Amino acid sequence: MDLLDDRIGATSTIVAGQLPVEEWFDYIAEPAVADAILDRLVHSAHRWKLTASAIP
Repeated sequence: MDLLDDRIGATSTIVAGQLPVEEWFDYIAEPAVADAILDRLVHSAHRWKLTASAIP
């Protein structure tokens, strides 16, 4: 959370993972923290979802 707060509006941040965004609330035990993190990440994000068919 502190890392994101420091970077928002100042520089770009790349986040990559295998857990779909829809499952982050289940993974992050504290709902308020999950909501705050997702709000900061998704607010002005460009999301790319890769699928097996996208990989040659």
